[in-house]
Amino acid sequence: MAPSARPTVPSIRARKARDGSEPLVMVTAYDAPGARIAHEAGVDMILVGDSVAMVVLGYDDTLQVTVDDLAHHTAAVARAKPDCLIVGDLPWMSYHVSTEETVRNAAQLVRAGAQCVKLEGGRKRVPMIEALVDAEIPVMGHLGLTPQSVHAMGGFRVQAKESEAALQLVADAKALQHAGCFAIVLEGVPDEVARMVTDALDIPTIGIGAGRHCDGQVLVFHDVLGLEDRVVPKFVRRYAELKGSAVEAMSAFAADVRCGAFPADAESYHLDAEQSEALALYGSGRG
Repeated sequence: MAPSARPTVPSIRARKARDGSEPLVMVTAYDAPGARIAHEAGVDMILVGDSVAMVVLGYDDTLQVTVDDLAHHTAAVARAKPDCLIVGDLPWMSYHVSTEETVRNAAQLVRAGAQCVKLEGGRKRVPMIEALVDAEIPVMGHLGLTPQSVHAMGGFRVQAKESEAALQLVADAKALQHAGCFAIVLEGVPDEVARMVTDALDIPTIGIGAGRHCDGQVLVFHDVLGLEDRVVPKFVRRYAELKGSAVEAMSAFAADVRCGAFPADAESYHLDAEQSEALALYGSGRG
């Protein structure tokens, strides 16, 4: 069942587990059917993620999608009118060049239906975050394993596994909070490090592969439902196996078509008796 009140940026910002708040739930979605499922399941936030590149568009990483792509999918999600906070993901190179270009690209996602945007990176992103906040565009940060930096990191690897890197992550998180982020995604970091970051912040953390001590959790729609089975990260828990069910259903449809069992009489449209008789007479040449 969907929550009675649509979450807002201020209400999400106040959701710290240590203060007794219920953990936040965020899932990705990329279209209206996915948004309706998230809404009816009662999740707090929908991330229209750049993961659309890999799970929907068939790319090997997230680097291929553009602002136009994300705006297209954000609009599809927004048209479903879910009672969830819609987070638009800023894709690679949409917030790296200048603050002016960053604000312009974020505005495109907001116009498409996002209530806030997400971007990756630590202290080097502070000028971009401050410019967005100054433009009244709320910002969610993203630290740890940042997929848009896959080449710089040398692959999709767990981050902050050494004490110096862990302290750097805490410092980056504090810098993002000070710059105005209302929440921060922590991806692919050890449980203990995520706990340090969460304890150090007054804004919520949302984990993905970051253990149990974050203020909320996010997973990719296709991973939760078992629609994506090519790669299964350690942190994914499947709650359904819909790809297998879908293949089975599609195979049954194909078999019914090939043997003539579909469509049946009940699945076909028919003329009324008078029109059927008139057509029969015409066909016999007596009409």
